[in-house]
Amino acid sequence: MRFMQRSGGETKMLAGKPEKARGASAPPESSAKPVKEKPAWVADLKRFERTSALKVAWQLLNTLLPYAALLILMYLTMSWKLPYWITFLLAVPASALLVRIFIFFHDCGHGSFVASPIGQKIIGNFLGLFTFSCFSSWRFSHGIHHSTSGNLDRRGVGDVWTMTVDEYAACTPFRRLQYRLFRNPFVMFGLGPFFSFVIIQRLPPRGANRKQVLSVVLVNAVIAGIVVAASLTIGIKAYLLIQMPIMFLGGAAGVWLFYVQHQFDPSYWARTEEWESMDAAMRGASYYKLPRVLQWISGNIGFHHVHHLRPRIPNYNLQAALNATPQLQLPDPLLLWPSLKSVRLKVWDEREKCLLTLREATRQLRQRPSLA
Repeated sequence: MRFMQRSGGETKMLAGKPEKARGASAPPESSAKPVKEKPAWVADLKRFERTSALKVAWQLLNTLLPYAALLILMYLTMSWKLPYWITFLLAVPASALLVRIFIFFHDCGHGSFVASPIGQKIIGNFLGLFTFSCFSSWRFSHGIHHSTSGNLDRRGVGDVWTMTVDEYAACTPFRRLQYRLFRNPFVMFGLGPFFSFVIIQRLPPRGANRKQVLSVVLVNAVIAGIVVAASLTIGIKAYLLIQMPIMFLGGAAGVWLFYVQHQFDPSYWARTEEWESMDAAMRGASYYKLPRVLQWISGNIGFHHVHHLRPRIPNYNLQAALNATPQLQLPDPLLLWPSLKSVRLKVWDEREKCLLTLREATRQLRQRPSLA
């Protein structure tokens, strides 16, 4: 999702005037610190970047065929005039499969799903039609996310709008209200995903080049063609009653996964002069240990620290990479039930190096009247 856009030394929010982010300007090259060399075991993970055409074929078959079958069954329940709640119940497993389809789409964006670059583009663009996402523009913004994750000075593209305590303190009451609404679970995981995938993805990203704009236009044209074809066959009402609940439920689940992979306690954020990619991966990306069925649905993306460390490892090799590397088997993985508490975390405290709830941030601001 494109929550924010950043230009020069300013961080520009989509819904309002620009806000100057403290320390947003990049340090001069002469003061740039040397890149810390990564441990040898990180380089050893490269062996898990090997793709497998057989595994890809099996993943596509065991996901796309059941997904298509569920779509047909949803239509049949309506044509048989069964209660709509039966149709809606079928949307639950269909939306789970849509999340899995998005993981394959995501892997194509990293060039990790299949060996052929042409194959990545073909499969990526094809799967993007299921998720209403433009492969080219999404790959661009997600690549930026990977290179800037956890960097306080480079927030704004492909991430969740996150303020520091000081930034929240400097806001006007109206801006604070906007932020509170944006981080509200109903908006974040309800209206937000639907709005993002159905509407925002139809627009070229800010600063898009001609090729990216053309890609968005072509994807929109194909989606429009699919809608027209559905209208002429099963009818627009039936199409919407099938597609919309799947998009709503799948989008909510997908955004939750993206959210909890970086918004958890303890996490990692740092200014450019202190930021390290290794720390951003190992401390700022969660090891989300899910039940096996949810792990399958989410395509192992819960091993997000492994993914951020080596993005070219395909989803079907992440478990093997984790099993073979003791350093990745962190002693305190994020579990499903405790992870739900992460929804309360809203702002980053640069002093204590932790995420706070809005209540905690407000209490802290009252103790610092000069900032309130």
